[in-house]
Amino acid sequence: MNMNRPNLRRTLFWDIDPDKIDYQKHARFVIGRVLTRGNLSDWLEMRDFYGLDRIRDEAIQIRYLDRVTLSFCEVVLKTPREKFRCWSAEPSIRKLWNY
Repeated sequence: MNMNRPNLRRTLFWDIDPDKIDYQKHARFVIGRVLTRGNLSDWLEMRDFYGLDRIRDEAIQIRYLDRVTLSFCEVVLKTPREKFRCWSAEPSIRKLWNY
């Protein structure tokens, strides 16, 4: 196991070069990508690399998490959903269509 980077699937980072990611500096991006698009092995690898405290600290600051991911974080990270930025922040678009 490489301690400088987690062994995550490269397809999680289809839009960037995974070899150029600074996994400490861009931890919030990596954690968000794994939470929203990763599988169980990605989650376990991320947990082993960052630890639950770091994942919690970064996940709380993520602007958008879908309801399933937020519920998962709430249970696994033992943090009430009200603490997450994505729960308390106003959406940038309040109403898509006004009929």
